[in-house]
Amino acid sequence: MLFSSSEFIFYFLPIVFVSYLLLVRWGAKGVSGFFLAAASLFFYAWWKPIYLPLILASIGVNYGLTRFFLVNASLSDSKRKAWLVAGIVFNLGLLGYFKYSWFVVETMAAVVGSEFRIEPLLLPLAISFFTFQQIAFLVDAWKGEVEEFRFSNYVLFVSFFPQLIAGPIVHHREMMPQFADEKRSRWPGWENMEQGVRIFLIGLGKKLILADTLAIYANAGWGDAESLQLWAAWGTTLCYTFQLYFDFSGYSDMAMGAARFFGIHLPINFNSPYKARNIQEFWSRWHMTLSRWLKEYLYIPLGGNRNGSLLTYRNLFLTFLLGGIWHGAGWTFIIWGTLHGLGCVLHRYWSRIGVTLPMALGWVMTFVYVHVGWVFFRAPSVQEAWVMLKTMVGLNGTETMLSLASLKSYFTQLQWLSQPAVAAAEADLNPIPLFVVLWIALCFIISLGFKNGVQTTLDRRIKYPLINAILFALLALACVLFSIRAQESPFLYFNF
Repeated sequence: MLFSSSEFIFYFLPIVFVSYLLLVRWGAKGVSGFFLAAASLFFYAWWKPIYLPLILASIGVNYGLTRFFLVNASLSDSKRKAWLVAGIVFNLGLLGYFKYSWFVVETMAAVVGSEFRIEPLLLPLAISFFTFQQIAFLVDAWKGEVEEFRFSNYVLFVSFFPQLIAGPIVHHREMMPQFADEKRSRWPGWENMEQGVRIFLIGLGKKLILADTLAIYANAGWGDAESLQLWAAWGTTLCYTFQLYFDFSGYSDMAMGAARFFGIHLPINFNSPYKARNIQEFWSRWHMTLSRWLKEYLYIPLGGNRNGSLLTYRNLFLTFLLGGIWHGAGWTFIIWGTLHGLGCVLHRYWSRIGVTLPMALGWVMTFVYVHVGWVFFRAPSVQEAWVMLKTMVGLNGTETMLSLASLKSYFTQLQWLSQPAVAAAEADLNPIPLFVVLWIALCFIISLGFKNGVQTTLDRRIKYPLINAILFALLALACVLFSIRAQESPFLYFNF
């Protein structure tokens, strides 16, 4: 059930919200928590009910192990550690079976020259996210950092629908106190609801107006990559670079906005990452909760920066390599993680020896490096990634960037506004259409020239309420118009 779908916006969210308020109004604080957990599980099962037992089994095993650590705090360290290892193996085994078994079998078959094959499994939604979240909870319980909690709060912690499918990867210290707060459960508050509407609407606009429009040309270009020339290749890859940006940013905003309706504050997960001037800053702004998880539960346990420069570089590289593998089973994700690992190692080395770059040059190098990495992130295979990269350096020909014909077509017919899917199917991708150039320019302006929308909404008081109301009404109207003309498009991070 997509956040941008009519089923979610006009049915699921209002029904759950009103029902929750009625339960709170009647003083059923405990029941309201169970209701939210049940609604979240219904939300999860909407796509494939067959996978509901999977998340329930995962919740049951991890809850049982967590309770074991709380009840048996005096047990010997070796036995507690053995149970922790068993829990981590269970979680990673579940994730590995559904997400990586096909890739491992295919790779082994290719190495030994076997023709044995298995069919890829349909990846259960959110398995990467709820697995990482529960591993963190399990490790903290083993350390003795988890306090007593109710079962309904644990189920809600894992399955809370605004952040279940694609994050943020929340920490129990952030969520459990909120779920247990009786003051919050009495009434979410008008301020939360008002902020929730605004944040959700901003995210919806990013998804429907920007990301889904960019997806039309990005998908058309990637679908016929071998026929592209220089400028069309750059147009295709930049469209995907900004599609991914606004798709994930939009999802993060909508998740935070939906949670606010229930008085829950999710952590900020996206903070204008394309403004970054080095690769480390990029990862402090992009998927911030994943970066935090990788640091706390992988980089630091590996040794962090405690054992000298060489081991620090090794730990950095392994962290990002495994982060790439977390995103998907394939050599393209391994290469993508390797690129970011090497980039972070190089940045750490430069910082250690005192190399500094002018701000503008640092931004250009970071953006281009990230952009090239997204080529592997998007490509169906390593071979297709190389085809696109060779085209981007002009090895497949260089066409005129714009033509008078494209000026006439896209100013007079406005095909990309009225019938985008038809226009994408019929358009000659070489040269790049003028509309695409203008759309990419708009994305640069928005991502670099404006503050983060969520922080602006949360930090500033509304100075001109009437003007703000008009602007948000226009944004809502634009979302309706773009939703009518567009095909339903899943969020990109649903694939992970």
